[in-house]
Amino acid sequence: MSAGGAPGEAVTLYQLVGGTAWFESLVDRFYAGVAEDEVLRPLYPEQDLTGARRRLTGFLVQYWGGPDDYSQARGHPRLRMRHAPFAVGARERDRWVRHMAAAVRAAQLQPDAEAALLDYFDRAATAMVNQPAEGTGP
Repeated sequence: MSAGGAPGEAVTLYQLVGGTAWFESLVDRFYAGVAEDEVLRPLYPEQDLTGARRRLTGFLVQYWGGPDDYSQARGHPRLRMRHAPFAVGARERDRWVRHMAAAVRAAQLQPDAEAALLDYFDRAATAMVNQPAEGTGP
């Protein structure tokens, strides 16, 4: 992604999509789906999801090239460790990806930006799985 900056200067996806406000909208769309999802909603202990929204927005802003406020406030992301207390299997992963993909697609981004986001979210969600596949347990 190299549109808009000085010649030869790479533009981050954070800049390309419009900065923090865009990620806030993405996360709002995502959590609108999660709030109604009978599989995912129980994984979030907060009643109104405000804290989850703030944390995810901060992480995504930082990951995609914005300010590092997330790490300043919370330290290293340590995603696997932070998600370890929650039982995340293939079903939870698939639901999470479905809601996030819908939120990304609703933004109608340039194809390369959309593909980068969808690829990342698919890989990141898979990395959070901490439960064996159904039928493969001890």
